[in-house]
Amino acid sequence: MDRIASVSCARLRWALLGTRVARFGLGPLGARAKASLPNALPAAEAAEAPGTGPGDRRLRSLEELSGPGQLRFLFQLLVQGYLLRLHQLQVLCKAKYGPMWISRVGPQTHVNLASAPLLEQVMRQEGKYPVRNDMDLWKEHRDLQGLPYGPFTTQGHHWYQLRQVLNQRILKPAEAALYTNALNEVVDSFMVRLNEIMAESDSGDQVPDMAQLFYYFALEAICYILFEKRIGCLERSIPQDTVAFVSSVGLMFQNSLYATFLPKWTRPLFPFWKRYLDGWNTIFSFGKKLMDQKLKEIETQLQTGGPNGVQISGYLHFLLTSGQLSPREAMGSLPELLMAGVDTTSNTLTWALYHLSKSPEIQAALHEEVVGVVPVGQVPQHKDFAHMPLLKAVLKETLRSRPAFSFPCSLYPVVPINSRVIMEKEIEVGGFLFPKNTQFVLCHYVVSRDPSIFPEPESFQPHRWLKKSEPDSFGVQHPFGSVPFGYGVRGCLGRRIAELEMQLLLARLIQQYKVALSPETGEVKSVARIVLVPHKNVGLRFLQRPC
Repeated sequence: MDRIASVSCARLRWALLGTRVARFGLGPLGARAKASLPNALPAAEAAEAPGTGPGDRRLRSLEELSGPGQLRFLFQLLVQGYLLRLHQLQVLCKAKYGPMWISRVGPQTHVNLASAPLLEQVMRQEGKYPVRNDMDLWKEHRDLQGLPYGPFTTQGHHWYQLRQVLNQRILKPAEAALYTNALNEVVDSFMVRLNEIMAESDSGDQVPDMAQLFYYFALEAICYILFEKRIGCLERSIPQDTVAFVSSVGLMFQNSLYATFLPKWTRPLFPFWKRYLDGWNTIFSFGKKLMDQKLKEIETQLQTGGPNGVQISGYLHFLLTSGQLSPREAMGSLPELLMAGVDTTSNTLTWALYHLSKSPEIQAALHEEVVGVVPVGQVPQHKDFAHMPLLKAVLKETLRSRPAFSFPCSLYPVVPINSRVIMEKEIEVGGFLFPKNTQFVLCHYVVSRDPSIFPEPESFQPHRWLKKSEPDSFGVQHPFGSVPFGYGVRGCLGRRIAELEMQLLLARLIQQYKVALSPETGEVKSVARIVLVPHKNVGLRFLQRPC
């Protein structure tokens, strides 16, 4: 142990000194090419190498990209604390190296892209089977436990076939609309639970942790859609296995950051790897329990009424009884969908209410819009949202500013980082030629804060998404400036369901309450737990509006 500690200290000293020893990889990557490559090369200028003119264009190679040395990068992550602030590290790296830079973690080389035009170049060159990244960490858990791969972990033609099956009854807006009544039933339960929690507060109108309450709402909603089963998330007494599932998702995400960046030989020395595996095991155990209950229900229907007695209704029921998905394939897919369908929705709703509580004028305008379409006492329906452009704009602006995921989907893009591996061919991006199997990291957080696309990017301005707004006031939006749900065939499977969930709940809340920030909450910052989450509890007050 002393030997390991001394080696680690020595490495950190090298990193702190910024030693330039090229053959050991301790200096900044691309150091030899610095004379020919400016540190902050704008994306628009990246198409031609310096010193070249029309007709004399030269594509540069991967080795000519600048970036932090590997030890420097690890020092930033593990010592300076950027492991939980990866979105802020994007900002620093773009300022130093420009819109494209290289980073290395162990044997993996990542090309980081931090401008909308560069993102567009990569994503428009995707093949038929886009690869988000190789998801080695997730696959390692599946392999250790003998579990099948799901939509996030499988690749190639098998992924494409699985995705075509899973797309059914969920991907299109008209299909998502069929779940409106089910989701409104969950919203009803949420409103009851909200009032119970407020009644328990000293002021009678306060909720101390909105993220947790939204988390239980999102879990109840996605389970009802996938399994046609209410699991009690919004009851006064929540089942213990449900509480364990919620904790395990956070456990898995947080510890996966450390498991990703720490070498494998450190796994027996630190608790992160075991916690990561335990988190996934609980997630799959929870999903398996719900799936077994659904299979038993189908078996009972078969025994009672034969094949004609099976009533095909919900999502999983349809996939299993139609023979398009085997129970084993469902076991690999449903827990991944379950996990993905909770964190993103709950965090987006939390950030949306946080911003609305700090923007009373926007909140007042939103209330006026909602009650103009759905008066108090009526329940919103899917068709109503075609007449609520500001409500949609509030959610879009939240997703821009707080993107949801740090790895694998915005002021908070729910996904601050995404990635692509172009496996089928060489690819040209920004004047560089990259070989097959290059992994590109798409830095959504810093792209969605580009002032040339989104003026005053740090401010919450939903009106920038409204067609009637003055273009000069809100910039010229780039189609890849904010892509919180991904792009193309690898885009978010549950996008339409997530949008409908958030619209139904947000409309109901704003219809009935004025939302204010609790005095003790103060300013809230975001930390990366794969998804961007508040760094502390977000407490809100819900003031009943007069009827």
